[in-house]
Amino acid sequence: MKKLFIFCLIALSVVLVSWGFKGHRAIATIAQKHLTSNTAYVVSAYLKGESMADIATWADENRNNKTAPWHFLNLPLGLTHEQFVKFVSESDNNVYSAILKTEASLRDKSLTPDQKNEALKYLIHLVGDAHQPMHISRKEDKGGNTIQVRFDNKGTNLHSLWDSKLVDHEGLSEPEIAKTYDVATTAQIKQWQSDSPMEWIWESYQISSELYAQVKPGQVIDEAYYQKYISVIRRRIDQAGIRLAGELNKLFNNEQAKVAPETPVVTPAIAQNATSVKLEEIKNAIGKTVKVQGKVFSSKDIGSMILVNLGAAYPNQLLTVALKGKAKELGNQLGDKIITVEGEVIDYRGKPEIIITDPSKLKF
Repeated sequence: MKKLFIFCLIALSVVLVSWGFKGHRAIATIAQKHLTSNTAYVVSAYLKGESMADIATWADENRNNKTAPWHFLNLPLGLTHEQFVKFVSESDNNVYSAILKTEASLRDKSLTPDQKNEALKYLIHLVGDAHQPMHISRKEDKGGNTIQVRFDNKGTNLHSLWDSKLVDHEGLSEPEIAKTYDVATTAQIKQWQSDSPMEWIWESYQISSELYAQVKPGQVIDEAYYQKYISVIRRRIDQAGIRLAGELNKLFNNEQAKVAPETPVVTPAIAQNATSVKLEEIKNAIGKTVKVQGKVFSSKDIGSMILVNLGAAYPNQLLTVALKGKAKELGNQLGDKIITVEGEVIDYRGKPEIIITDPSKLKF
């Protein structure tokens, strides 16, 4: 009985410290779509072939006494921006300092692949936590966990409301959330990715301050509240995904992954059953694993990979195929051939791209 009680407490604590399963996976999925080719390859290498979405909640599931404080930041209300920056800069062992430390670890060339793997898993999760407003909140109510409210005719609390209840109320599946929320314009992407982690949590602090001012213990959260704030949640999840991609691109765009010999490097999210699509429709398949055929019009060896352009020569190609690892050996055999490739379609600077590391995924 005692062990069961302890287990329940641990399970409950996990529920209370996350955007929720759907939110974190959506953030990771959005980020994956905005990685550069090389970054996507390095991320896949360090994650040992697991997708970003699949490990998005790993940091919650592997919490301990040391890492539990990494998911949030407690501070008083009413701080000016200057006071906020001073307070956060002088504090430690919280989501802000953890993000800086994990990024430093990922830049440390002396670390092993396993150490990089763990640091990357934390970073993917913690960037999401930094964008959840109730993770940047007051200590006295445990980030809204002790403020009881009612929503959808059920009892909950302010923290859980923002973790998952409002998202669940929308009724979208995980793929639908990632697709619906990922709407940032080019200008927004540029701006969001130029903001520092300090600004991310300042934004969350401003939102949580507003939420505290409006809520009353026992309050019934109505449809008007949902309609007002679901757009805020959508924006925060989109910002988290875009900014996570920006941080990873800064870290890995020019890096060659340090991988143990026994560690397989695979393209993210390759499924056994790919959907066949026409090359002319490939731009509508971002985020999907597909099989597509097209004529090679041009190619370029840039050292870490060979870029093969299908449908037209660069810069008018319909699809770029990035050959890496063992697949790179096929680059000088393609010429003007018609080839068939299988893999996940990503968006690279507005152009569809498929990364191929396994030669069996390309046929000609």
